[in-house]
Amino acid sequence: MEFSQKLILIAPEILLFCGAVVVAVLGLSNSRGIRRAVPFVTALFLAGAVVGTVYVYRNEDALQASGLLFPRLGLFIKCLIGVAGIGLVALGTGTIDRTFENAVAAGRARFDPLRVIRGEYHAFFLLSIVGVMLICNATDLIWLFLALELSSLPTYVMVALSRSSRRASESAIKYFFLGAMSAGLFLYGFALLYGATGTLGFLEMRDVLTTMHQSPEGLPAIAILGMTLALLGIGFKIAAVPMHFYAPDVYEGAANHMTGFLSIVPKVAGMIAIIMLCGTFGWAEHVTFSPEGTEMIQEGLPAPVTAVLWMVAVLTMTLGNIGALLQTSIKRIAAYSGISHSGYMLIGVIAGTENGIDAVLFYLVAYAIGTLALFGVLSGLSRAGHEVESLEDLAGLWRRRPRMAAALALAAGSFVGLPPLLGFWGKLFIFIAGVESGHIVLVTIAAVNSAISAWYYLHIAGVPIVKMTTPRSEALTPQPNGSPRVVACVAGLALLIVPIFSRNIYTFARSSMRYGELTLPVEDATALVDPDTKKTPGPEEDPPEED
Repeated sequence: MEFSQKLILIAPEILLFCGAVVVAVLGLSNSRGIRRAVPFVTALFLAGAVVGTVYVYRNEDALQASGLLFPRLGLFIKCLIGVAGIGLVALGTGTIDRTFENAVAAGRARFDPLRVIRGEYHAFFLLSIVGVMLICNATDLIWLFLALELSSLPTYVMVALSRSSRRASESAIKYFFLGAMSAGLFLYGFALLYGATGTLGFLEMRDVLTTMHQSPEGLPAIAILGMTLALLGIGFKIAAVPMHFYAPDVYEGAANHMTGFLSIVPKVAGMIAIIMLCGTFGWAEHVTFSPEGTEMIQEGLPAPVTAVLWMVAVLTMTLGNIGALLQTSIKRIAAYSGISHSGYMLIGVIAGTENGIDAVLFYLVAYAIGTLALFGVLSGLSRAGHEVESLEDLAGLWRRRPRMAAALALAAGSFVGLPPLLGFWGKLFIFIAGVESGHIVLVTIAAVNSAISAWYYLHIAGVPIVKMTTPRSEALTPQPNGSPRVVACVAGLALLIVPIFSRNIYTFARSSMRYGELTLPVEDATALVDPDTKKTPGPEEDPPEED
């Protein structure tokens, strides 16, 4: 019975796995109409997974039997990655196999299933999404490792398939080898954590680490080292220093729609894995009482782990912004920009307890929508048959494609944190969480970095509006398929409209991190202390009755 209850929560992943099989088969069809329907079928399965997620997470019995650190976290993340996945599918619609399909339609080539990669690309696309979703259901280190690798391995192939060029193949090779190195690093960290705690399960590991943390001896060095290596290895997924070197080259070599995928999906996977690992130290609303019952102890990350994350956050946001200032390629700017945003999100991880993780989840929403707007513009335009890669390609865009220029400006403004755009609220929540947790210096450094980033973000927004059209930018034309431009417009409007519902999204994020023993806020926990005896009610003792 318990196994069946756990199986209910991964029903959306099972659906997407079936979808991967279906689109792989449809992509081999002799019918051109069926092959063209592959992106649409992929989007349908993603929409079905989102609806299925909302439905299965209403099952309280399944949540209680899940054995998860954060049982409701999957509801937020699966909905986010499913909706973002639909937008990412639209970015690449009509791009994969375009040259070959045009040759077949014109009679210049015969259909050959071995040369068709559209179905395989979208199958890998769904499998990577499945990996991200499975991270939310990880109950132990083995499951987390397998889910992380499932989210990563398809992307190595997708980068190579995204465009027919040597640069894409080179990017895929770089991405693969650095990914393998990071996997070895965090797997070694997992092994040390197992050696320190004697368990693989997250709930059991949390109890053991919390007990060690409260003991006079403190946490053993092997546990600190294991957690540090694991976090540094997973830093590859979010392109955090020192595992960030691959990002500019891989982003530049991959196709625009694939770069958008790399900007969102691995970052969500990495941030959720980091949150779950840090949760084993019990900082997520793990409230305990002192022996006298008069005060509460809020468990936090060990000082060495906090110090490592602090340094990684500072270096990540600083090197990311400085690197972006030196670039002319818009995709390399986007790569360094993504690096800096990882640094901002790590502030929430360090803050942890009350509002930090809620702010990280909200920030992921703002970052995903802004990325869809940015790459919707880049994927929807081409220059002389080639992808848009340089900022100079966008000069004078406002006069010919005002909606694309507006979407680009909204995305840049959201990334820099201009009010009232969604990115402003994301940064505000992150900074508030950092201040409330006492990391004033870290928030100050982040604010300075945010000011530095204004230069290149405003440059991205200003070039299409202020600069006059050049011979190079005159060759800019819309792609044959209009789906990416629709995504750009919808995401751009969302950056303006969604802030109206920011309170609802933040409440959704907060509820996703609290369930069972984790739902007790600090202010409510004090109500359980008997004001007369200054003790908490025991298991066999009822709370004092009110007169």
